[in-house]
Amino acid sequence: MGKIIAVVNQKGGVGKTTTAVNLTAALHDLGLKILLCDFDPQANASSGLGVDKRRIRHSAYDVIINDVSVEQAIVSTKYGDVLPSHPDLAGAGVELLSLPDPNHRLGAALKEVKDKYDLIFIDCPPSLELLTLNGLCAADSILVPVQCEYFALEGLSDLMATLRMVKRRLNPRLDIFGVALTMFDGRTNFSTQVAQEVRRHFPGKVFTTVIPRNIRLAEAPSHGIPVTAYDRSSRGAKAYTAMAEEIKNKL
Repeated sequence: MGKIIAVVNQKGGVGKTTTAVNLTAALHDLGLKILLCDFDPQANASSGLGVDKRRIRHSAYDVIINDVSVEQAIVSTKYGDVLPSHPDLAGAGVELLSLPDPNHRLGAALKEVKDKYDLIFIDCPPSLELLTLNGLCAADSILVPVQCEYFALEGLSDLMATLRMVKRRLNPRLDIFGVALTMFDGRTNFSTQVAQEVRRHFPGKVFTTVIPRNIRLAEAPSHGIPVTAYDRSSRGAKAYTAMAEEIKNKL
């Protein structure tokens, strides 16, 4: 049976979607069968793997609100399978409240396909609301991207409080799969200090590989491809490939 990992951080701009997209592609390259569930209404993870949200028949919104099966909505790409998002998902938080068991709609849907994948990533919205709660209830564990800057540390306590609440009340199996240090700038002492602080707070959970600031990582989404396809020799591509190997070994 596959493992479901929610990629989550309520702070935007920390490399959450970049991490979800590029780990999906890198693990696919390593021979694993991967599904990326884009659960962010911005749909950036979908477009980052080349899925045109204007041409899809069904999306994650249809799956949780209209009871469309996940298999009907999945789009296959060269870099892994995608359950695409759609801007309609932005209003789903309100609509979910009128549906039975609103916290577990995504988890119930993903059970259909869990056995068909080695790993399912859920790219959660950058907030702690009902969509993110669905992602946390569906997941076996979470992967937390942390930007190597001061303000990124401030929100971690809120995220950990939410994690404890979900674990206690809704999903007792939920734990931390790993913490990914992103946007690391080796030229500054501060990035190193933040990395040390995160490792101190999450002993044994922080990936050895750190993701550097890299222009190729920023450019790849505009071409609708992961960085490993855009420039395999770039520092960003090598870092995500190394992190994917850590994940494969951990699985």
